[in-house]
Amino acid sequence: MTLSPWQGGRRLAVLAGGIGAAGLLLTLAGAFVSGPRRALFAYLVAFAYWLGIALGALILLGALHASNARWSVVLRRFLETVPLVVPVFVLLFLPIALGMRHLYPWFDPHALEGELAHAVEHKTAYLNATGFVARAAVYFAVWIGVASLLRAWSVRQDSAGGATLSLWQRRLGTGSLPFVALTMTFASFDWMMSLDPRFYSTIFGVYWFAGSFASAFAVVIIAAAVTRADPTAFGHHMNADHFHALGKFLLAFVAFWGYVAFSQFMLIWLANVPEEVPWYILRIEGGWRWVAAFLALFHFLVPFFLLLNRGITRTPRRLAWVAGWILVVHWVDIYWLVMPHLHPDGPRPSLLDLTACLGVGGVAVAWTVLRMRGVAAVPVRDPYLDDSLRYLPQ
Repeated sequence: MTLSPWQGGRRLAVLAGGIGAAGLLLTLAGAFVSGPRRALFAYLVAFAYWLGIALGALILLGALHASNARWSVVLRRFLETVPLVVPVFVLLFLPIALGMRHLYPWFDPHALEGELAHAVEHKTAYLNATGFVARAAVYFAVWIGVASLLRAWSVRQDSAGGATLSLWQRRLGTGSLPFVALTMTFASFDWMMSLDPRFYSTIFGVYWFAGSFASAFAVVIIAAAVTRADPTAFGHHMNADHFHALGKFLLAFVAFWGYVAFSQFMLIWLANVPEEVPWYILRIEGGWRWVAAFLALFHFLVPFFLLLNRGITRTPRRLAWVAGWILVVHWVDIYWLVMPHLHPDGPRPSLLDLTACLGVGGVAVAWTVLRMRGVAAVPVRDPYLDDSLRYLPQ
């Protein structure tokens, strides 16, 4: 197959970049007006939301390589490009690293009292500023290394051809899965779970992964649906069966998110461990209980039943609307994880929540679009591309 390099998206990149820059500047300005603590909490929500989607795409790419999936080759170049935004998140991590004193109680253990001081005292070997930054450097190094190599080998194959580079990608994609999964898990412990040093859950990272993984499918669906009219874009080469497969995966991981969310709640509630139960009491009583009910209904039940409909999963535009809703409720989910530590009585929305989300997201989208430009939108000399283009489920 021959395909000209994709040169679209210039206007989108400029628009997203402008929105991102404006959002970050407004968030910075808001830090002086509302105080750094409120701005940093909004920023942390946006950071975890957008980075989680990039990591979900990286894990999905590795899983497709591990399973030697042929149907997905046509959309693989987009999946290879999304995680390339991770180096940008190294820079975006700086406000969190510099402002950790405003986010994390463990930063200054001498200022704590009572039960919280006791919990932090026994975790200072792990929860300290030096370890926090050093571990983040390891996480980013793993993610950037894997994403960069997978993308570089795929682009090189466009000119070199052959199956050798496919084998390299398959081996790295497969072998990297445990390391990417573990680093994502520990990143969730550091960046979100340690907002309350008393709380611990061994599947907290799986919870973040579940929502992010479903959102990665949602991003692929939306990108494919909006590029169907462009003959040089990957969405143009996808048929109804590709979208149906993506819809089924989205259904599966909406259900997986519901399973993980309920499992974590059930086990903690039944065990009734004093260090764990207050985390849920904070989120299911008072003002936050309405957010919990919203997530149960609109992050699981409604999309679950919508995605059972073949008329939706086989129609790109309809499926894209459901995927867009998944992205919305996933942001609400991250907000529900983070914000109760700032406002225990209930949600207090702020313009900073919007500016931070648009700021981080605009920069991420602009960078992804720019990295898509200049190369073929599909891996044109992958040995299994023809099988993917002719995909028909068995």
